[in-house]
Amino acid sequence: MMPKPSPFHPATEHRRRCLRTGAALALGALLPAAARAQSAAASAPPPAATLGDWNASAVQALIERIVQRNGLPEALVARLIARAQYNPTVARLILPGPPGKRNWKVYRSRFLDSLRIDAGSDFMQEFGVWFQRAQERYGVPPHIVAGILGVETIYGRNMGDFRVVDALSTLALRYPEQAPRDRSAYFGVQLGDFFQWCAQDARNPLQVRGSYAGAIGMPQFMPESILKYAVDFDQGGGIDLINDPADAIGSVASYLAAKGWVRGQPAHFPLQLPPDLPQATLDTLLAPDITPTFTADHLVALGLPLLPQARAHAGKLAVVQLPNAGADPDYVLGTDNFYVITRYNQSAFYALAVIELGEIVAAAAAAQS
Repeated sequence: MMPKPSPFHPATEHRRRCLRTGAALALGALLPAAARAQSAAASAPPPAATLGDWNASAVQALIERIVQRNGLPEALVARLIARAQYNPTVARLILPGPPGKRNWKVYRSRFLDSLRIDAGSDFMQEFGVWFQRAQERYGVPPHIVAGILGVETIYGRNMGDFRVVDALSTLALRYPEQAPRDRSAYFGVQLGDFFQWCAQDARNPLQVRGSYAGAIGMPQFMPESILKYAVDFDQGGGIDLINDPADAIGSVASYLAAKGWVRGQPAHFPLQLPPDLPQATLDTLLAPDITPTFTADHLVALGLPLLPQARAHAGKLAVVQLPNAGADPDYVLGTDNFYVITRYNQSAFYALAVIELGEIVAAAAAAQS
């Protein structure tokens, strides 16, 4: 039987060299112009007419912070920001949605669907060697990495189509006033780190695309995370989270390991609460939220019927509640590794969706191999 064509097309080394060469030429086209501008007026801000959608004083303050933090030429940073455009869609999407009842079962159904499962099974079969190498190096099981890549971008199929320089500039310089809190400083840091990453990997910062929040590639790393945690896992000559599945797999595992992943530890255990558990006891159990706080012995003493594997767990545990709108909530026991997954996205819904999708995808891949 003819092999099934893969839906994933990692760049060949020739194509990757061409991409890097093109990016280097594009970035190089900016650098000489920036150098000439810097020699003419090293500390002068760009003319007001070139600022387009941005406030001149806010731009100059941001340029100074980026130059200090990231060590890039001032005139280059000024030219790049001057070429960025305000994106009203970004400003709208960054706002929180209307309040509503949280529903784990509905959330779960959005991610544990046939599209992600089929794509994930194919992805794990094609790049299984990199999942295994990531587990050997970082201790993170393949199904956890696969779950994250599936939830984030359906294994690279949906990485976002916003120009990152526009998204980050919009959020750094014109963060919506109606937002609950001002996060412009955070996105200013991300913009500087984005420029630094592009300079290091010879990418044209005016061409990179990602999410409305500026997250990039298959794992949707923010630029700061790319600089801190991303790895050139296949030693291809640069970190490529957009075209290189090996780098995406290794970088997710690297991130989780840096956040404290415990090799060989389960991420969670099932939990069924007794119907007669006092409300005061439940309130005590839920107070720490997703932070592991209780020993297994303590939970048993409080009246929880733990499964044998949970009873044998040596570390701390969190009682995690998963609301189902008007229906009874579900519960799980989260370990330190469950908490580590929430460092990727601070949501118990997210962590459990990653775990369950990864388990299903890994089982499907194994069945097809």
